[in-house]
Amino acid sequence: MENKILQDLANDWLIEATIDSIQEKYEKEELTAKQLVLMYLHRISSYDSKLKSIIEINPDALHLAMMLDAERKEKGPRGPLHGIPVLLKDNLDTNDKMHTSAGSLALAESYAPEDSHVTYLLREAGAIILGKTNMTEWANFMTEGMPSGYSSRGGQTLNPYGPGTFDVGGSSAGSGSAIAANFAVVAIGTETSGSILSPSSQNSLVGIKPTVGLVSRSGIIPIAHTQDTAGPMARTVKDAAYLLSAIAEVDERDPITYTSRVLPSTDFTEYLDANGLKGARIGIARDVYFDYLSEEKRTVMKEAVKKLEELGAIVIDDIKIPSSKNKWSYDVLTYEFKVDLNNYLRRLDPSVKVRNLADLIKYNIENEEKMLKYGQVILEEAENTSGTLTEKEYLEALENDQYHSTDNGIDYVLNEHQLDAIVFPNNVGAGIPAKAGYPSVTVPAGYTLEGEPVGITFTGTAYSESTLIKLAYSFEQGTKYRIPPKL
Repeated sequence: MENKILQDLANDWLIEATIDSIQEKYEKEELTAKQLVLMYLHRISSYDSKLKSIIEINPDALHLAMMLDAERKEKGPRGPLHGIPVLLKDNLDTNDKMHTSAGSLALAESYAPEDSHVTYLLREAGAIILGKTNMTEWANFMTEGMPSGYSSRGGQTLNPYGPGTFDVGGSSAGSGSAIAANFAVVAIGTETSGSILSPSSQNSLVGIKPTVGLVSRSGIIPIAHTQDTAGPMARTVKDAAYLLSAIAEVDERDPITYTSRVLPSTDFTEYLDANGLKGARIGIARDVYFDYLSEEKRTVMKEAVKKLEELGAIVIDDIKIPSSKNKWSYDVLTYEFKVDLNNYLRRLDPSVKVRNLADLIKYNIENEEKMLKYGQVILEEAENTSGTLTEKEYLEALENDQYHSTDNGIDYVLNEHQLDAIVFPNNVGAGIPAKAGYPSVTVPAGYTLEGEPVGITFTGTAYSESTLIKLAYSFEQGTKYRIPPKL
């Protein structure tokens, strides 16, 4: 009988459940964490065989839930994440019974020697690590032409709003698909350039790409230290704020996190203001960025901009970013990838035979049928660098990226028009804040006639998360566009 009730709840109440609604049921003793985990496992078993969003389930999830239920009875909850199931992208280390592989069969048997700092903080907050999500292999820094959400280990992740029709977005594809489909409450994604914003906007989610330095990168399989960061993916701004608050902490293993001390508070729920758009100066980055949109998506964005004005924002339309038409390179990533990946791989257990980038390339060639469906041209390009970060080409690219993304990019426009934020469509403008290491928050902005989600993305200067969250929350509360997919 209980099994039938749990199944019914998993397909009724659980849809669009929030952290607050779950905690309310916990407090009233109408639900336990054990029951909640069982509900999510039921949904996953019912629907994920098609979506392939989850690469691995945590064998300890049920027992962790029972432990946290007992702790709640004995001591009370640790905080808002107590007993909340969270999914992690498959490039975040977990020192448990799960593997960490970046979607690659080359690391399919690799167990991390310790938790990533993000994982550690989530456990301390009382979250239940429910499982790992599939991702575009090596965070889409393996080759050209690989579809978003594809990996040799996890297969092809699909978008629940249009499986096989709409792009799922990447590289945090599994996190996007899984949270959209209600397979957990929230998830962690990672971004180097668009990898949180893309799957969030494509799956009608809230995604927060933090300032590089707000969230520790230790224990995360890297692309490039200049741009890498982890961040929340959720169905509501408030849930994303809860998650970001839990993982924003200084980590001595990642020195750049000490720069986050400029923030007066890392409790980002303090900035949830439904009237946050009133009087806010918002610049719309149309030139170049709207050119990538179909006519129908432009119509959705036109309506979103109109909503900004209705909610009290002062809209400065069609701002010009001086560097928007620059021919950007990914040389910084190519050079940093070899250094950063080699440093990660050398720390793995000796049983892992892939110890550096050269080993990975060799493994892929030796297992070509499974590993090289789309090739590995980017891996090979990175291997051809010296691995020392002394090359003139790298240093010039780094200087170019830093200047044109900040002083001649985002900061220039913010100062010119005294803006609180810049608005981009979907993840189209993700490249400039990525190179700057600046934050962005994307929120559902509507759907095309075929049902494909469209997101509106707010971008600001370093450590402007409080402002961006306030604006995003106000837009979300004033529109409430998100609807769950029909599975």
